[in-house]
Amino acid sequence: MTDAPVSKTAHQTLTDAAPARLIARPVRQALWGVGVGVLILSISVAVSIGAVPIPMLTVWGVILDKIAPDLVTANWSTGREAIVWEIRLPRVLLAALVGAGLALVGAVLQSVTRNPLADPHLLGISSGGAFGAILALLHTGMFLGLATVPIMAFLGALAATLLVLALASFARATSADRLVLTGVAVSFIVMSLANALIFLGDPRASHTAVFWLLGGLGLAQWAHLIWPALALTGAAIWFRLVAGSLNAMTIGDETAATLGIPVARFRLMVFVISALVTGMMVAFSGVIGFVGLMIPHIVRLVVGGDNARVIPAAMLTGAVFLIWADILARTILRPEDMPIGVVTGLVGGIFFVWLLRRNART
Repeated sequence: MTDAPVSKTAHQTLTDAAPARLIARPVRQALWGVGVGVLILSISVAVSIGAVPIPMLTVWGVILDKIAPDLVTANWSTGREAIVWEIRLPRVLLAALVGAGLALVGAVLQSVTRNPLADPHLLGISSGGAFGAILALLHTGMFLGLATVPIMAFLGALAATLLVLALASFARATSADRLVLTGVAVSFIVMSLANALIFLGDPRASHTAVFWLLGGLGLAQWAHLIWPALALTGAAIWFRLVAGSLNAMTIGDETAATLGIPVARFRLMVFVISALVTGMMVAFSGVIGFVGLMIPHIVRLVVGGDNARVIPAAMLTGAVFLIWADILARTILRPEDMPIGVVTGLVGGIFFVWLLRRNART
């Protein structure tokens, strides 16, 4: 892709580091401690809340007993232990992983496209992942065992990503803004194909496919958590190592090229890794929109535009946000379990309008 001028709005939105300069290093370190504390508290509250309320001391007693059996004395029922360890804790940890992963992808995509509205949902990556998962669930079957859905979701997300890049090149949509518009078009196309797969599939299994379209964490299991955890860890390490290149890309392709960055190859690599992370998250949670759009903007208001700080802060904030979104989804229509995508879509839509209004005033 060739270089495109950076709009004043996008540049200011993505790279303004003034808030970070005003915060001293000890204060930033204290904020990190607070953030980790909020995450731990959020996990505690999320596991304790439900149809059967469980005290937080019991929650952590069960967790410690599983980690170090000789450390605590079990004074709870086996039923409560099963609720905490087998049902709620895997679900909460999956929420944290998915929230962190989507926020990470949103942060890097906004940097590499120089567009404050970019996120895996709007660029069609989430839709591609859902298409692959629905194809596996309703048509191909689990031909690779437990790994079938994650692999198909990744391949769908990767295919959608490559389709966005190919169409952008074919239409000569070389600017960052047009790249996002191309992603929106691909998202509509892929979601239409996913709906067609549901229509043509077994009606008795269609409710499973609807799960992917609305998003949900109810199928979380310990055996599943390793895959999103590995994808997130690997991607986070790589993106953190290339944070300087991501910073250069927010300024413009020409500037990045003068610094020795292979712009086209680097952008392609970012998109592929983003597709890997998004596909893995979609495989276990369905389509959850707007997390990648909202969280990076909120984080940049606090830590500035340096991706070395944005990436870990976005992951932490995204994890906390999705945990509380899941709490709301589980409790707002109790005993019904509302799809978490409905909650994030509502909050994200409001945030999207606010962001457009804020950019219009800039």
